[in-house]
Amino acid sequence: MKGKVYLVGAGPGDYKLLTLKGLECIKKADVIVYDRLANSNYLKEAKLNCEFIYVGKASSNHVLPQDDINRVIADKAKEGKIVTRLKGGDPYVFGRGGEEGEVLVSEGIDFEVVPGITSAIGGLCYAGIPITHRDHASSFHVITGHLRDDDKENPEINWNALANTKGTLVFLMGVANLQKISENLIVEGKSKETPVALISWATRYNQRVITSTLEDVYETAIRENVKPPTLIAVGDVVGLREKLNFFENKPLFGKSIMVTRSRTQSSSLVEKIMDLGGNPIEVPTIKIDKIENNIELENEIKNIKDYTYLVLTSKNGVDIFFDKLDEMNLDSRALANLKVCAIGSATANEIKNRGIKADIIPQKFIAEYLFEELKPILKSSDKVLMPRAKNARDFLVDKIGEICEVKEIHTYETVVDPTRKEEVLDVLNQGETDYITFASSSTVRNFVEIIGKENLDKLENIKVISIGPVTTQTAKELNLKVYKEADVATIDGMISTIIKDS
Repeated sequence: MKGKVYLVGAGPGDYKLLTLKGLECIKKADVIVYDRLANSNYLKEAKLNCEFIYVGKASSNHVLPQDDINRVIADKAKEGKIVTRLKGGDPYVFGRGGEEGEVLVSEGIDFEVVPGITSAIGGLCYAGIPITHRDHASSFHVITGHLRDDDKENPEINWNALANTKGTLVFLMGVANLQKISENLIVEGKSKETPVALISWATRYNQRVITSTLEDVYETAIRENVKPPTLIAVGDVVGLREKLNFFENKPLFGKSIMVTRSRTQSSSLVEKIMDLGGNPIEVPTIKIDKIENNIELENEIKNIKDYTYLVLTSKNGVDIFFDKLDEMNLDSRALANLKVCAIGSATANEIKNRGIKADIIPQKFIAEYLFEELKPILKSSDKVLMPRAKNARDFLVDKIGEICEVKEIHTYETVVDPTRKEEVLDVLNQGETDYITFASSSTVRNFVEIIGKENLDKLENIKVISIGPVTTQTAKELNLKVYKEADVATIDGMISTIIKDS
């Protein structure tokens, strides 16, 4: 039984510039064949056991020639697999998707094309350059920058037509031929003063834009060491860059920030960093292991009416507790006689998502401040239920226990993920990380355990951001120098701290 192939445009690089259909194709693929211009973070969306095949395609340095790529795609489909061919930009805009499609048709393989945002348009947008503008350009022309050696004798490009159009010219993959491009346009009548923009790694956190004129652009590129992948935009619309440059004005643009949380918890921080123009480097240091078949939790839920307070200290604790309620065919009405307490706004928000507003949220999101809130109102006759992590601090249980009965139930455990060591050290050795964030004491301890105390010196030039005083204290005990602590112990608080420092 033959499979199916999806030729998917991955967009110009920004993670969120992938289409919904493109993401759907990634999630259902058995095999993903991808090139270097497709954002590698998309691979995290693939299903378990998906096969990844990297085919490179840097200029003049192909991991696989195109004929071999065609063969790989067709052969995998003939094995009955769903193949997603993930290509930077759009498959049919100098992506050689047409050639791949022809091979599939000739071999009777079912396929679909999923368009993507081409860098010719998206890349210019992120550089502050509209490809058309009523006052400057009423057309645009996208041209390959890969010129044949015999281009003068047998030109495949009509340079005279391009030079004499008033539309915007965009050359893809043309840095190596920049001198030929500029000379040909000038010879055919294009003004030497025509603005030119060189846009490297368009739409990504490390986007770099150099502007010049048609006459000087080659020398400018040499001086500024411009390398592929770079777009070449030629035309008066380039002059609008200074006014319309929204992307590079984002508060975290150009910043690389290491995120050390559990894989399930990192998504919120990662997304906020991306939205603010930064580069999140996701390094999960802990895994959340739910305690299965938790009979103790079930028993206390059955006797929930005996309790007067429910204390939830984390989002994980909220999810597990309410999932157990649901599993027992109960809902928030079972908690009608309780006062619900939450440490932190994220925990409170998760409780709210479950249909309940927390009665008590301390001003600072740590156990000590919750106890200060509870101390004057707890009575000896009260009974407190506290489902939480197995390896959490004992402070709250001990202090509440001095006043009234408290029942602690372990619902999950945070454990070290040692498989990340080489990956983390590789990132640190590159020396391109600006900040590292720690959102709990456990992430600090686990991070140090993963990389080893002997490698702490690799953090000397990285600014350590702590979510709050307890995390800061743990970092200090482990000889980690904390650069700054968030004013408010939340993800948003850490983000705000980094923004103020940038």
